[in-house]
Amino acid sequence: MHGMVNRALQGFVTATYGTEIWAEVRSQAALPFDDFEAMLVYPDAMTMACFQATAHVLHKHPNALLEDIGTWLVTDEHLEPLRRLLRFSGPGFLDFLYAIEELGERGHLALPDLDMPQITLERLDPSNFRIRVRWALPGMGPIVMGCLRAMADDYGALALLELGGIDPDGTEVVHVQLLDTAFSRGRSFDLGNARP
Repeated sequence: MHGMVNRALQGFVTATYGTEIWAEVRSQAALPFDDFEAMLVYPDAMTMACFQATAHVLHKHPNALLEDIGTWLVTDEHLEPLRRLLRFSGPGFLDFLYAIEELGERGHLALPDLDMPQITLERLDPSNFRIRVRWALPGMGPIVMGCLRAMADDYGALALLELGGIDPDGTEVVHVQLLDTAFSRGRSFDLGNARP
């Protein structure tokens, strides 16, 4: 797995829970080093061991942990470039949903070696959507759901999100019900300004 994925897990744990918790995760996962390097590639088994150790140390259900990571990816101030990349999808949350299938291509522009999830969107009716996510490791559905929840808040939209299970081929499903596209004032965003 690309080091950026492992580095994101490490960043989430240290930013949210502190370096002592990360040290406990490292110990339980039997990592032979202190920090992941963002541009290296690590065995998938190492990534899974770190994730399982994190869930164990934090006493969190895996799906809840993955959703928290997805939310953190969008809301942490140190990851503002990622938020900006996502906000380039359009001026509203509905625009964001319609452009969600393009996120993999945009991710490859920034990091060509990063294994991006395959995402497809199906509009069921004017306010209901089904998102299918497929990736090398299980768990991308809850991460996408956390990102979607954070992005809805970012845009000021009101949306209900829930996991819809896993298809026989391993594709994970997220259901989105868009209740109000202008529920509240969203976070400020200016295409020409690198700061929020």
